[in-house]
Amino acid sequence: MELHQRVLFVDPSTGFYKTRKYGFDRYFGPADLGIHLVEKYRSLNFGVGIFAGSIFPGSNRMVMTAYSPCWQGYYISSMGGAGLVFNNLGINMLSLVGKAPAPSVIYLNRNHGEEIEVEVVPIHLESVWESGRKGVYSLTDQVYQMFGSRYENDPRILVTGPASLHTDIGGIMSVPIIKRKISSVDTWAGRGGLGSAMVQNHGIVAVIFGGTFIDEDFRDKKVADEWFQNKYNLRLMHKDLETTSKYRYDEKIGTGGTFGVNYATMGGRIMAFNYRTVFQSEEERQSIHKRFILDHYLRQFNEETIAAKQQANCGEPCVAVCKKMNGEFKKDYEPYQTMGPLCGIFDQRAAEKLNHHCDAMGFDAISCGGVLAWLMELLLEGNLTMEELGVTRIPKWDVTNFDIIADSMHNAELGCELIDSILERHGILDFREGVRKWSRTNSAGRQKPLSESLVYIAFSRRGWMVPNQYWVAGALSPMTIMGKYYMVYSNDFLSPRELGKKCAERLKKELILDNLGICRFHRGWAEELLPDVMGSLYDRKVQFLHSINVLASRLNSRNCPVFWESERNIDFVHTFLKRKMNVDKDPNPELVAWVEKFDRDKLEGAKEFWYEMLKGIDENLLELY
Repeated sequence: MELHQRVLFVDPSTGFYKTRKYGFDRYFGPADLGIHLVEKYRSLNFGVGIFAGSIFPGSNRMVMTAYSPCWQGYYISSMGGAGLVFNNLGINMLSLVGKAPAPSVIYLNRNHGEEIEVEVVPIHLESVWESGRKGVYSLTDQVYQMFGSRYENDPRILVTGPASLHTDIGGIMSVPIIKRKISSVDTWAGRGGLGSAMVQNHGIVAVIFGGTFIDEDFRDKKVADEWFQNKYNLRLMHKDLETTSKYRYDEKIGTGGTFGVNYATMGGRIMAFNYRTVFQSEEERQSIHKRFILDHYLRQFNEETIAAKQQANCGEPCVAVCKKMNGEFKKDYEPYQTMGPLCGIFDQRAAEKLNHHCDAMGFDAISCGGVLAWLMELLLEGNLTMEELGVTRIPKWDVTNFDIIADSMHNAELGCELIDSILERHGILDFREGVRKWSRTNSAGRQKPLSESLVYIAFSRRGWMVPNQYWVAGALSPMTIMGKYYMVYSNDFLSPRELGKKCAERLKKELILDNLGICRFHRGWAEELLPDVMGSLYDRKVQFLHSINVLASRLNSRNCPVFWESERNIDFVHTFLKRKMNVDKDPNPELVAWVEKFDRDKLEGAKEFWYEMLKGIDENLLELY
């Protein structure tokens, strides 16, 4: 059997397109081939894995590769479900090279084995974003109105918002279209700002695609069950139900989804008010978790979403039904954390208001929320004025007298004002080149750098990333790609050298999933079993795993990490270590030694800890070819 990936290259500047095949002698999926194309053409690539459309659950993820505007390095982002419709085009990847002269939509369609239809169509962008449902939602409506009737089957639309035009952290949004009806289940490729790359580098604001091409996808349930039976003594469906229980419903804690499970089990590891809770006592954090989270924020979620069974999937059949909804609002942990407790918001109505406005404007929600919380603290502390930020209020973060409904809504409205100020460049705000460069420029003449209270990972000269929302040292590790789960976010203490090694190992495991287009919620079986399946179906297990090692090494060879520039980063790690020793009572003598190093001189202790992590990473990812 001839094995290859078929790539459709489209040049938006001319409308010219061509296809090219890449054999499996070197590239096996959308991650390794995508990074190759980014390196060669500085392209933006949308791809699916070899198992797209197959019987394997979670196999229809769309994987995007590009040079990230905010991270300032190669980046891999992904979106649930969109690969199922993309597979109907009969190609493995779309690669954008060149830039349209005006904001445009790409139309792709393939009917019954005919050649793919490709059009690049200009659109009056600003008026569309400002109309109807606003932003990404009105653009979705407009593109579907323009092209939807051309499709025999339901298409899928990728869209961007104003954030992609005016900042470096614009995401790419898509919703399933089911029986000609646009759903409200947002799916995002947010991390890395690839929406900004799509608009600013290629002039493309939306892509609509679909077709009727029928591929020979693997659908033999009997054979699949045999693989699972031999490996786990369970059938495919039973094993998948077992490994995705957290995302569906966890009977042990009476809730489900990333929002429910994380908040139910967080306790004293809560992060709120721009991470200022890391300086509080365990009792104070536990009190905030009990009063604000368990008794209100999480209770609302459980009553409105879990008890009402408002749950959906990303557009492909999947037992995880991980999209936890309340009407039109999707409740994922990290967006509802950064634009929830991190901003001083503990009420669902307030969090819905801020999250929805952020989403409509097309931001990467995690990065946006981290920035909003930081700006709020700068306002509160008087380091920036309302006039400088173009807002009318300061945050209400008084924990003792906090009105959970009124103050949460006050803070949400402030967050919406800040979003508008960022996009309209009110006061001194101009984030077109990122908040890291902006904070350097605007710190002159102030008592201390503005970035001192911003928790972010620095990369290269101006690259930056708001970390994933877990109070663990691995969240700030010096990996080649951060903001995703290419690192260890376990709450366990590991020596920094060992932590670096395990982060590198996690990178390789996650690359297996991304290169096969598999959702990481199914990682409990997929990262272990699917290489074996590559061997059984295609006799390529050894070559596939080697390609993953090469890709990891190749990415790491371009790693440009920068030691923590923010004092809040150092405090984040220092307090994590102290909590592990004093609260979790971890008896590891190496933990005690590290706490003592930080206590003596936190800057020197932090440098040693950071460089030890980097050594561990490099030891694991040595050049392999």
